Amino acid sequence: MDRLACVSLPAFPLQLLLRRHPEWAAHPVVVVAEDKPQGLILWVNEAARRAGVLSGFRYAAGCSLTAELRAGVVPPAEIAEAVATLTERLGRFTPEVEPSSEEAGVFWLSGAGLGRLYASLEEWARAIVADLGNLGFRATVVVGFTRFSTYAVASAREGTIVFENPACERAAAQQVRLDRLGLDPNLRDTLSKLGMATVGALLSLPAGGLFERFGSEAYRLHRMASGDLWAPLQPSQAEEPIQHTLLLDYPETDATRLLFLVKRLLYPLLAALAARGEALSGLTLRLLLDGRGWRDERVCPAAPTLDVVQIVDLVRLRLEAATLPAGVVEIELTASRVPATPEQLRLFAERPRRDLDAANRSLARVRATFGDGAVVRARLTDGHLPEASFRWEPLDRVILPKPKQVALRNLVRRIFLRPVALPTSPRHPSVTLHGPHIVSGGWWMREVHREYYFAETRHGELLWVFYDPDRERWFLHGKVD
Repeated sequence: MDRLACVSLPAFPLQLLLRRHPEWAAHPVVVVAEDKPQGLILWVNEAARRAGVLSGFRYAAGCSLTAELRAGVVPPAEIAEAVATLTERLGRFTPEVEPSSEEAGVFWLSGAGLGRLYASLEEWARAIVADLGNLGFRATVVVGFTRFSTYAVASAREGTIVFENPACERAAAQQVRLDRLGLDPNLRDTLSKLGMATVGALLSLPAGGLFERFGSEAYRLHRMASGDLWAPLQPSQAEEPIQHTLLLDYPETDATRLLFLVKRLLYPLLAALAARGEALSGLTLRLLLDGRGWRDERVCPAAPTLDVVQIVDLVRLRLEAATLPAGVVEIELTASRVPATPEQLRLFAERPRRDLDAANRSLARVRATFGDGAVVRARLTDGHLPEASFRWEPLDRVILPKPKQVALRNLVRRIFLRPVALPTSPRHPSVTLHGPHIVSGGWWMREVHREYYFAETRHGELLWVFYDPDRERWFLHGKVD
């Protein structure tokens, strides 16, 4: 049975806060959601816990329990960046690392195939703890067999623990107190009032009764602890760095021209970041000097951003301050990134690269040359027949499209203005017909009856044809791209 390790950095955002304020280490410290007296306490250290301060309290309530309480806010972007850094770091000890999507600072590592690299699992666990300690983090590593049990034990103990068999792991997990598992404060307090203090006590209750009385979270916890809810390791996939390169035809020394070349690379780079839901936290500008090797320059905005104007201004200042001993023959941009806020993504989408004014000026030139009817757009109508379901109308100004969000995009059907009569019937062994789809009506003017089919040829073409019984002929009405 393959081994699984849980690496837990207890109260991970709190550790990030203490790295920022090491002088607080001897005091009760909490991380709050916002820097206000009514800010919700999210994480607490052991000193605060001993003073009676728990997550879910308000900061003012915590201060009433201990006057030594220190508090700070840790932004989600800082947490996400640290998790990504540690995920990459833990990849030195195993190729399969899964960061928890529910609790920052918890990672699961595969222990399979490491026998030739480490003398024992204990040595492997100690190496992980020592490496994280060099980075300034306090970590617990539990090597066992199941996801929940290793996590539960890692939440309650310190150091390195290696279980020899699943029975020992299960017994240790059942002794873990529920207030160590990061439960919702209301559920935690309710279970505590009922005497449900440990995982073992929770398992003594029926799962169905927990669901009816306490809801889905208690039910899910019971299923995970009992082993009924199981998921295989889902290691994170290393993402390719967002990097853009430009080769120059000749060595360039002018800072202004270099700035415009960099700006050309910035637009697709920021678009790639926005597509990932990320913002730029830093930009590494590598310049290959003619015969002098690479030179690295780095700019960092005051806060992560997708604003190209702000980044271009910083690059301009950096290039004007730099003294280049030779011309630049290659430019390489690499983005450091963090998760973007919804506001940043919305503003990026609302300020696209398309210049609508320039497009409207171009269309005005087309109309002046070929006439007003040269620039038109399709408008849907309520016509009965397919060729009457839209009409062409003049286009005065270009506007940005606003496509609807759909789960499945339809193929593009290009309709002919007039159906084309086919010389022969498409019913042939080499053609597959899908249909019919009947269009019938028009009795108020001239009754029409058509039997539409999608005809798939052996060459992969998808044609839209119909049979007209009145004229006893087949017609081609369009193609599907």
